[in-house]
Amino acid sequence: MESLTHTFRTIRLLVTLYGALSAALLGTVAVLAATGHPVNTFMWVRAVLLPLVAVLIHRLTRSASRGSQRALERVRTLTVIMPIAVIGVDLIPGVCPPWYAVTQTVCMLPVIGAAFLARRSAPPSATRSGLG
Repeated sequence: MESLTHTFRTIRLLVTLYGALSAALLGTVAVLAATGHPVNTFMWVRAVLLPLVAVLIHRLTRSASRGSQRALERVRTLTVIMPIAVIGVDLIPGVCPPWYAVTQTVCMLPVIGAAFLARRSAPPSATRSGLG
């Protein structure tokens, strides 16, 4: 049980790191826009949405750690799909500048770590019932 608790704590920490990195990127986009550097709508939308998604995943992880199988499945799904979608879209030529694509990739590294941990973790209900 302690191992599972540690796993969920680590996932929450990784999601918090992802949120902090995403918030820093939002701040960078805001500063660049304020100082007259080119910032497109895609960059603004992505920079605003991804920190909000971090809050959602953090809440889902908390619910999963309390035994919600549905929340665990959502965490597993989101942490696998998000990096693929974010990095994949950033690789489309002309969508965003290379520096932005690199920073988005860095933001996704903690999410990738969380995906591996979430996939390895047994469902909390299975562990509590002696199945895990």
